Amino acid sequence: MNTPPDTDTPRDLVGIGIGPSNLSLAALAHPLAELDTVFYEQRPRFDWHPGLLIDGARIQVPFLADLVTLADPTSPWTFLNYLKAHHRLYPFYFAERFHIQRAEYDTYCRWVADSLPGLHFRHQVDAVRWNPDRDLFEVDFTQLDADGEAEALGRTYTKNVVLGIGTEPHVPDPLRPLVDAPGVPVLHATDYLAHRDSLLTAGHVTVVGSGQSGAEVFLDLLRHRPPGHEQLHWIGRTEAFAPMEYSKLGLEHFTPDYTRYFHTLAEPVRDRLLAAQWQLHKGIDAGTLAAIHDELYRRTLHGDWPDAVLTPGVHVRTAGRIATTRIELHLEHTQQNTRSRLITDAVVLATGHRERPLDRILAGLDPYMRRDNSERPRIDEHFRLLLDPSVTGAGCNVYVQNAERHTHGVGAPDLGLAAWRSATVLNTLTGKDNYPLPTRTAFTTFGLEQRQPQIPPARRPKKLTPLRDGI
Repeated sequence: MNTPPDTDTPRDLVGIGIGPSNLSLAALAHPLAELDTVFYEQRPRFDWHPGLLIDGARIQVPFLADLVTLADPTSPWTFLNYLKAHHRLYPFYFAERFHIQRAEYDTYCRWVADSLPGLHFRHQVDAVRWNPDRDLFEVDFTQLDADGEAEALGRTYTKNVVLGIGTEPHVPDPLRPLVDAPGVPVLHATDYLAHRDSLLTAGHVTVVGSGQSGAEVFLDLLRHRPPGHEQLHWIGRTEAFAPMEYSKLGLEHFTPDYTRYFHTLAEPVRDRLLAAQWQLHKGIDAGTLAAIHDELYRRTLHGDWPDAVLTPGVHVRTAGRIATTRIELHLEHTQQNTRSRLITDAVVLATGHRERPLDRILAGLDPYMRRDNSERPRIDEHFRLLLDPSVTGAGCNVYVQNAERHTHGVGAPDLGLAAWRSATVLNTLTGKDNYPLPTRTAFTTFGLEQRQPQIPPARRPKKLTPLRDGI
């Protein structure tokens, strides 16, 4: 394995992960000539939930929520400029679509990723450490070959780091052993398209999860299985297959105004709010619910009801295999306080995604980090981790993207706030107003008074461990 020499010249910014959030940052950083940036991603190319790019599925934000428009509509990396570059502007104009298909958003992002310099795919970041002798961060990475095997090791020094490592599929504990077992058709919805053909031919299929992805998977299976022999079961924890809150004032929870308000609240209040606001982001698009009902109704035209069962308010207690190919789910209905068993041939887990934990990649920074009462990283209003003054006093910071829901609210993963967050990071990092941001974005006033961000007193820091050679 080759080991390239250390690069002595530090970068201004190293981005870890190239999803929509860091791609937005890279696009907005591109015209800032004074910034020396580089972004690393272990995947071979940009991919945005490829297993869920179901034909006809649309993103749940308007096309204006692209990578850059809401911070800089004159940027060359807007979705409209993408259409123009591909001679599709007039067809899009006549299509009159405010919400574009997921597959088109994925293609647009790949166009940006393929065009920007400084984006390095097949680069796996292994560790981030603080070097007190140089007052810089060290970022160690492994360069991967076409087969995903280690090809070379490298190290980059930088003044600032931005983490955009995204989310990972969530698998409930009762079903984890079945997902990990070979030959058992239990998979997360993230892998749906890769297994779609086998699911369409399976005897009985169960979809677990009552959010948007569960609805889209159920609808796609329903449309492509024969009438009268659908053999589909759709269950979810929520008490109803509920529509997403999409009223105009409700959407103001996804504005910078609400994000700033949420950040000023006390930690227990923020945690309570997040649990109560599930319908703002975990509900189902009303159009998808209508399409499901229309398809079910169409299948009753000849007098028979479709062989499909839709049951909300149900969770999976335990699960196991029967013989080698069938699955037994033990279900519990929360309102009735009743239990039953369900035998099925395949299970699709539309159980959502969770933020990837930062601790693994930031283990080397743990002595410098400030945490809240739940041991989560504290993050200031400018999306910076609260670190020991020995780090921040040197003008060095770690920024996070889509990892701050506990401090910034339900809008953290929302595509509509990505450009604003990226612009905030760049303005803070450079100390310049590169992207003038609006002072007001919502008609709603979310509090009786304007408060300063609540930053609790730091807990007692751990003893700092000096770096040693070779580590």
